[in-house]
Parts: sequence; C-alpha cells; structure tokens
Amino acid sequence: MTQNTPAPAPRRDDAALRQAVLDGMPQVIDELVELARIPSVSMPSFDQSHVQASAEATARLLEGAGLEVEIVTEGGAPAVIGTLPAPEGAPTVLLYAHHDVQPPGDEADWDTPPFEPTRKGDRLFGRGCADDKAGVMAHVAALRAHDGRPPVGVTVFVEGEEEYGSESLPDILEKHGDKLACDAIVLADSANWKVGVPALTTSLRGMVRVQVTVSTLSHAVHSGMYGGPAMDSLTAFSRLAASLHDEAGDVAVKGLAVDPVGDLEMDEADFRSESGMLPDSRLVGTGSLTERLWAKPTASVIGVDAPRVSEASNTLLASTTGLLSFRLAPSQDPQAAFEAIEAHLREYAPWGATLEVTLQDAGSGFRADASGPAYDAARSAFGAAWGTDAVDIGLGGSIPFIAMFAEKFPEASILVTGVEDPDTRAHGANESLHLGEFEKVCVAEALLLSSLAD
Repeated sequence: MTQNTPAPAPRRDDAALRQAVLDGMPQVIDELVELARIPSVSMPSFDQSHVQASAEATARLLEGAGLEVEIVTEGGAPAVIGTLPAPEGAPTVLLYAHHDVQPPGDEADWDTPPFEPTRKGDRLFGRGCADDKAGVMAHVAALRAHDGRPPVGVTVFVEGEEEYGSESLPDILEKHGDKLACDAIVLADSANWKVGVPALTTSLRGMVRVQVTVSTLSHAVHSGMYGGPAMDSLTAFSRLAASLHDEAGDVAVKGLAVDPVGDLEMDEADFRSESGMLPDSRLVGTGSLTERLWAKPTASVIGVDAPRVSEASNTLLASTTGLLSFRLAPSQDPQAAFEAIEAHLREYAPWGATLEVTLQDAGSGFRADASGPAYDAARSAFGAAWGTDAVDIGLGGSIPFIAMFAEKFPEASILVTGVEDPDTRAHGANESLHLGEFEKVCVAEALLLSSLAD
C-alpha cells in the first residue's frame, strides 16, 4: 500500500513539544515496561518466538504513532519498518533502534528479575530497558509529541538481530533500501557523556574476533609422567595471550592503527567507579583515558575452552582453544587488522606450538564529519532538552551496522545518539535506564524532528 503525502500539520513550538512529551511519559514508560518483559534474545540458542513477539509489539507501537508498518525477514530475525511520507519539500529522517536484547546471563547476578522491569528510584532495571527498547520508545514518544504529523518525513527501522551481528542487515538494506532512503539518520543506540550532559557519538571503534587453537601434543598425557620436557597447551596458550600486550599494557601487535582524539578529558575516579575496578587494580596502557578508550586498539581473551577446576585431572592438555576480541581504531581496516594479528600470533607461538587461527567476525569503525546543518540541529535540540551544551564523544564499543548505513546512504548525515549513561551497565547484570535522562532524550528527539525540517 502506498501512503499519500500528508498535508502539512500546524507546527508546534518547542514549549508545546516539550509539554507533549512530558504529558505522554507515563504511557511511554508503561509501554517500555511491557516491551522489555519480552525476552527477545536473538541468539539462535534462545527461543526465537520471543523475538517475533517483540517485533509484533514494536509494529503495534509504530502503527499507533501513525506510521504504515511492515515486518520484514530476510533470512534472519524479524525487523520492523514504519513509514510516514514527507510533506512536500521536507527532508526524510530515518530513526533506527533495535528490539532484540542480550542474554540475561546468570540471574543470580541480578538484584531484580531481568525480564520483569523494576523501578527503583530514578532508574528502571531490566534487560533491554535501555539497550535498546528505550531507543524504540524514544522514537514513539517523539512522533506522538508531533501528534503523528511531524514536519519531516519519517522512516523508523527497528532491527531484530543487532545483538547477534546484524547478519541479515545487508540483505534488508539491499531489498528494502528504497523504503529506507533518507536525508538524515538518527541511530539511537549509543550513550551520553554522563547524567546531565548529552552527547553525540562521532567515532566508534571497529572490531575483530579471532579464534585460536594452540596444540602441543597429539593427545593428553599424565602430567607427572611427561610434564617438564612436554608442555601443556593451556600454558602455551596463556603465554601466547600474554604476548599481546607490552609491559605498560598497550597492545603489542605491529600494524594496528592509533587515531587522534579531541581534548575531552575523562575523570579517572569516575572511570574506576563506573567500570567496577577493584581498589588495587591499576589502569593499563598509555595516553589519555579517552585515547585509550576511543582511539587505540585493545586485545582481550573473552573465552577459553578448558576443564573446570572441579573437573580437572593431573593431565597435560593436548589442545586449547580461546576466543580473542580486538577493538580497533575507527580508521583501521578490519581485514588488515586480522592479518596483523595472525602474523603476531604465529610469530609468538611458544615452544613450537601448532596454531589454528580463524577470523570469527569483523566490523568496521566509524568516524563522522560532525559538521553541517543536521549536526547543528542536533546540538541545538540537545542543548534545549538538557539545558546544557552537548559534547562530541567517541565510543570504545563497536556498532558495525553504522558503516553499512554510511555505505548505503553516503549523502545522509548520520547522528549517533543514545539513551544510556555510564551507570546503565548495558549487556551486564542490572542493566538500567535513568528515567530523567530518558525523558530528555525524548524531548530532544521531538525537537530534532522539528529542527531538521528547517
């Protein structure tokens, strides 16, 4: 079905938009609670009927906000596309979020049930309450503030497998790209600088994940009978992993880029508190905290196949497999990074150990040209919503799908915004949303839609 171009609606001024958002917040929060109750984990080992239910709930919300909606599936999890054509002469804005969530992990680590959103003070706790079902609801709230007739065209795209690598996103962009064509993109999947200070994310690190199997023996043997001359694979793997950093803690892989950063300073005490560092743990690496977090590579061992302590025997392990995660400077080519990492691993394989090195996945970083009318409009909207100027930040995490949008729509301005703050704990136990900040996010987006029309 093709929608007719809507007649221009009377423009609401900033005060009216702000009041409309505030009046609608109780309903928006109630609907966020209902949406977050759906355990829409997109990893295939989880029940995918919940992801379908989440897509259907998202579609109903967008329909209620005045959009024409369809659910699309191109070999992966269901995504939702909602459209509202632009008034004559007005630009079109694409609003992105995702409705899938990370697994809850061990529920014993949560203070409240992960899929029973619970309000405590000014925060709402639960998996997906922030990342990224709050992003979905921010779009809904902004559209409602305009009574479903914003002064720009709007396309809302809510992905269903962002937390599982966006594997079907290229096919969605290829087959449905005409519906997603736009002049500006608002990607609500990032964070603000701190509570009370909004931010536009202008750079993101890329990433590669590498699986490494280290073998030292053809089969496991008794550690007393053969230990000494023969080395077990787990110790060899550990020594190899240790070679990834120098004494200061900087990544020691030759060929990985380091990008420049701005002069925004991060407080060390805040970082230590927000990251949960233990009192005696030292910061590692060199350079400013923002450089280490946003512009330099990292190397982490995020998983190892090894016997549990309770199940271990006096045995030399023949092979050990580990998963290594590398974050890359925004400008770094992921394939070139993988080649440098593989060369390093083979050079530093200890005691002649045999290696199998496999690239598991990779994603490009992002660096925006944070200038022009769309960024001016965003900074104005954020400043009005918070009562303080927005800052430009980088993000240490990776959002590879942004590079896909940049390639598909090269003329569109890309605005990376978010609902999170340093205490959100996205992906971890006790994920939460600061409701006061969320209200400002919704006000800012309503104001942004109005500003972009100009």
